[in-house]
Order: sequence, then structure tokens, then C-alpha cells
Amino acid sequence: MRRALLIWLALAGVALAAFALALVTGSSRVVPLDLLQVLLSSGDSITGEIVIRLRLPRALAAFATGGLLALAGALMQILLRNPLADPYVLGLSGGAAVGALGAMLLGLGALAVNIGAAGGALASILIVFALARRDVGRQQLFGALDASPRLLLTGVMLAAGWGAIITLMLTLAPEAKLRGMLFWLMGDLNGAESWLPALLVLAVALAVIYPVARELNVLLRGEAQAHALGVRVAPLRRMVYLVASVATALAVTTAGTIGFIGLVVPHALRLALGNDQRILLPACALAGGTLLLLADTAARTVIAPQQLPVGVITALIGVPSFLFLLMRNPGKA
Repeated sequence: MRRALLIWLALAGVALAAFALALVTGSSRVVPLDLLQVLLSSGDSITGEIVIRLRLPRALAAFATGGLLALAGALMQILLRNPLADPYVLGLSGGAAVGALGAMLLGLGALAVNIGAAGGALASILIVFALARRDVGRQQLFGALDASPRLLLTGVMLAAGWGAIITLMLTLAPEAKLRGMLFWLMGDLNGAESWLPALLVLAVALAVIYPVARELNVLLRGEAQAHALGVRVAPLRRMVYLVASVATALAVTTAGTIGFIGLVVPHALRLALGNDQRILLPACALAGGTLLLLADTAARTVIAPQQLPVGVITALIGVPSFLFLLMRNPGKA
């Protein structure tokens, strides 16, 4: 337990440093001393407006979204027993994208876009359940979510279907709306002020899943061994799927479809820290949030005052990082 605390404290320290960097960096730079003054007082200065009303909500949204994606990716890799699984593997992001882009096409506001994304993600969850349980009873489905070929193929086909609908929407979209739709698809935290729901769900997801981390370690050894050791496999798999799905849905609703965080972070931490879920799951939440926070800081400062979609930055970081991990540890990977 001491090792786990040291790892979490180290990651929390890096996260605090990333927060400080995000708050002082931008088109209007803030001196660290001024930042401390703003955070400790409730002044109405221009610096205070920039930090408290603009940068802090965006930084909190980025951290919460990254933490949700990394946690969901780690849980999906456990559920499917596949280190290449990510939060979007079962088509959740496609459903959310169809809902959000549909609201944009209709010219609806930001609230309607978020509701559309949440509704599309929920529809994906329900469709996966409905298709995966055809030919099997309800109990068999939840007890055999490790029957991953059927579940995985269902998700892949669903994602392909959503992708076709998204392409059709982009083809029919007027040019005035096309830029906003593309930014949403690539992941965009510009204007993401609804950080509180994402942060609360991240805390609740960790509180729900951490008590069963020991059982998840056993489940990774195989369903038969888990049954033999007294693990209730069916409810455990159901919990993992639902927690991962809700975490992914809220992350997509908050910031669009941001790739690679849910794939690279759990994989890298597993190689560095081992596969003990009692250490790995909280570490994924901290590291995922920190990585997305740093990526978002880069996205809004690299070509300031213009901003890049944060998904572009995560892809530029994620692709070479993942290839490096595979080449460095081919056996473990």
C-alpha cells in the first residue's frame, strides 16, 4: 500500500504542476505570483477573469475528461482481456457523434448538442446489449461478456454503421457548420465549461470500481479461475461494462471524441507499474487527466491566438508513444 500511495502522490504532484502551467499559459501570460494572488482572493481584475472564468473551468474539464477516458480504457481492456481495447471499441463514440452532429445540423445550441451526444451514447449501449444477447439469455450475456468475440464484433460493426451516418452528415452539412462539426469530431475543449458533472462521475466511478479491484485482478487470470476463487463473475462484468460506458459517454459529451488517451495511458502504466488494478485504476485517472490537460494547453498555445482541436495533439503524442512502447517491450506488450 505504501508503494501505491507514493505513486499516486507523485502523479498528483505532476497533475498540480500541469494545472499551474495551464492557468499561466496562453495568449495572455500570467505571472505565477499573480496566479497565486488570484486564486487566494476574489478580485475582479482582468487577470482574475482570465484565470477563474476562462482557464480554470477548461482545465478542470480537460482533467476530468482525460481521467474518465483513461479509466474507461483500462476497464475495457480488462473486460475484453485485450490490451488494444479503448473506450470507443464498442461504438459508443460513433453514437454520441451522430447525436451531437445531428443537433449541430439542426442549428441547436450547445445544451442540445450535449443532450444529443449523451442520447447517442446511450443508444449505442442499448444496441450493443440488444445485439449481443440475441441467441442467449440475459443471464448468459452478463455472465459471458468475456465471450468477447461476439461483443467485440458487435461493437466494431456498430461503429462502422455510425461512421457511415457521420460521413453522410458531413457530406450534407453546409459549409458554415462544417468547421464546428469537424472540431467536435476531433475533440475540442474550447468552451467546455461543464466540468463538474465529469469530475463527479470520475470520483463516483473510482469509488464504485476500486473496492472490486482485487476481484478484477483474479478475473484477468481467466473466468474459470475466478469462479473457483469465489468471484461473482456475472455481476462483476456487468459493473465493469456499465462503469466504463457511463465514463466514456460523459467524456464524449464534455469534449467530443478524443483519441489515444484511453489506449496509451493504461497500456503505458501497465508496463511501468504492473497489472495490479488496485494501483493501476487510480493511477490511470490521474495520468489520463494530466496528459489531456497538458495536450489541451499545447492545443491552445502552439499557434495562439488560433486553437487546435485537442484530439490532434493527443494523436501526435499517442501514435509515436505507443509505437515506442511496443518496440521497447515487445514481449510485455
